[in-house]
Amino acid sequence: MILMKDIVRDGDPVLRSEAKQVTFPLSEEDQKLAADMMEYLVVSQDPEQAKKYGLRAGVGLAAPQVGVSKMMAAVLVPSEDPEKASPFTDVIINPVIISNSVQPGALLEGEGCLSVDEDVPGYVPRHDRITLRYQNLDGETKKVRLRDYPAIVCQHEIDHLHGILFYDHIDKEHPFTAPEDTVMFE
Repeated sequence: MILMKDIVRDGDPVLRSEAKQVTFPLSEEDQKLAADMMEYLVVSQDPEQAKKYGLRAGVGLAAPQVGVSKMMAAVLVPSEDPEKASPFTDVIINPVIISNSVQPGALLEGEGCLSVDEDVPGYVPRHDRITLRYQNLDGETKKVRLRDYPAIVCQHEIDHLHGILFYDHIDKEHPFTAPEDTVMFE
């Protein structure tokens, strides 16, 4: 199981590198990596388990964050309604945003990252809606439209695959200024 000690921290060069494309069929090593990343998210979102293992809760985990420079990330966006399924859960491999809204979106409290230990305040402007193309664990090409929080989470994880960290998007001069038409989420 991936633990906090296994997560690469800000300053490690792997977090600033362009990740490599993943080939199919997946190797056993890549299958295990995908399963381990998703397991981290599932366990970290369970308060009792997270406390037991000392995990920070996460909604996404990219391969570079565990020291593997490959185009792969696990995403598990929790449902706001416990009776409903997650609005988006999958391991996204070789993901590409093929279209996006002009309208920006951002989280009111800003973003955090398992690889960044300190709080970096400020709005992180992203696209409110995206169309994402990726391969799943079986190598099938998927295309999904995401909006609001799931879209923001996927953009954060895809940034990791290109050596970008969330705070790179924050306006250093005016961290809490967002474009007028920005959709803000809690």
